[in-house]
Order: sequence, then structure tokens, then C-alpha cells
Amino acid sequence: MVNVQRKQSKTLLTKASGFLEGYSHTLNPYTGCAFACSYCYVRQMPVALFRSGEAWGTWVDVKENAPALLAKELARAQSKGPVTIFFSSATDPYQPIEYKERITRSLLEVMSVQQPDFLFVQTRSPLVTRDADLLQLLGERVRVSMTVETDREEIRRAFTPSAPPIAARLEALRELAARGIPVQATIAPALPCSDGFAERLAGIVDRVCIDDYFMGDGGGGKRTERIGVRTIYDALELSDWYSRDAYLRVHEQLLRHFPQERVFVSQAGFLP
Repeated sequence: MVNVQRKQSKTLLTKASGFLEGYSHTLNPYTGCAFACSYCYVRQMPVALFRSGEAWGTWVDVKENAPALLAKELARAQSKGPVTIFFSSATDPYQPIEYKERITRSLLEVMSVQQPDFLFVQTRSPLVTRDADLLQLLGERVRVSMTVETDREEIRRAFTPSAPPIAARLEALRELAARGIPVQATIAPALPCSDGFAERLAGIVDRVCIDDYFMGDGGGGKRTERIGVRTIYDALELSDWYSRDAYLRVHEQLLRHFPQERVFVSQAGFLP
């Protein structure tokens, strides 16, 4: 059971920095995330660490006033220069609560009218296909990045038991691409996978990004080390996949099935 609270936010657009410094802003429709991925770097951020007595994944705050606030803040930001938005940096905009609350859809409705210069939608949920009509209105100003860390469902269940199945994510990518919406498959973090992973992706998307804990957790892998995700690798007897060069196994696969200029590593694959 997820503890859901409804709140009025004072601000919505946050100035981007660090890993996402290529963007002007980040945008999070919710605080907290019920997908509760074992390796999520947000577990080591203040928003999670200072939540009294509640474990990450057991609570979600709904930003009820988000659409009206975004319209006002977006207009102000656009009056000052180009606006590029990473959506979302500390939650999944299409986590289960979105089925009912539709906050993400309401924000897309605002942005389909007050269009930012670029919008990057990061999710691991097939629910994103529900909003294909709005994403199409943004044309080349949007890219949907679907997290697909592995093609092995037993690995997905071990690391992210509350997240959507891999097959459903791949089908969502296929549907979005068919509707002309720019997409990429994001292998982040690169988890143990089969030798046919890259070939499978190549039949669906034309752009991929690969990342790991050491490049992408914002702390050189230290955040992930504190989380203790390594114990899952040990339990699966796959400890050799928890290393700084493990991602290269998948990267080499990708280069056999994608043009080099369509294979992005870490930060480069998330930038506008």
C-alpha cells in the first residue's frame, strides 16, 4: 500500500544542474515513486533520506496545483530565453498513481500549447502511450526515453519487482515510434542481459543510450554503493556485472546493430 498525500507546490520548474546541466529546468509531477527500483539514486537524495519513517517507494505526494503553476512558471521562463525541460529527474511521471491522478497528462496539455524548446520524457512505464496524442503535437521538440535495463525478465524482477515488464516497455516504444514520436531505449543502468539484447532493440528503435552506476548515479557510484544494490548481484551470482567496465559488454553489442552516432553513453544520451 502506497501512502498518497495531496499537496500544493510553491514551485514546479527547478533550475537544472549537475548531470542535467544541459537543460534549463527539471520538472517532477510527483514527489516519491512507487516503482521503488532497488538501484534508484534518488534513494540517497534528501527528498528520500529526510522523509521521516517512510521507506522509498511507500509514499507519493501528488502536486495538485501543478498544471496552473506550470503555465505561470513556463511563461515566465520563456520570457527570459530558451526553455528545455527534463521530465522527470526524481520520480517517474508515469508511475501507477498517474492512471488516476493524470497530473502528467495535465502538464503535457499545458506544454502542448505553451511549447518548450525541448522536452525530454524519461519513464519506464507503457502508460506513456496514453498521451501519444499530446506528444505528437510537440513534434521534434520532444523525445521519449524508455528505460529498458535488460531483456531478461527474471533480472528485471530481481532488481525492480514493482516496475512494468520488459515486453510491455518494448511494445510501448514500438507504438510511439510508429506514431512518429521521437524515442530512444535507455539501458540505464546496464543490467545483466542476453547476447541478443541489442539486436532486439534494433528492431524497434534507431537510437539508444547506455549508462551505469559509476557514470550516472551523480556520485561516481558511491550513492549506489551506499544503497547496497550489490547484494542483489551477489545473490544472483552475477557479481562480475557490478563493475566499471561491465557496461562495455552491452555497448559492444549495440555497436554491432546501431550506427555509432546513434549509440550514446551516459550524459550524452540524456541531453537536448
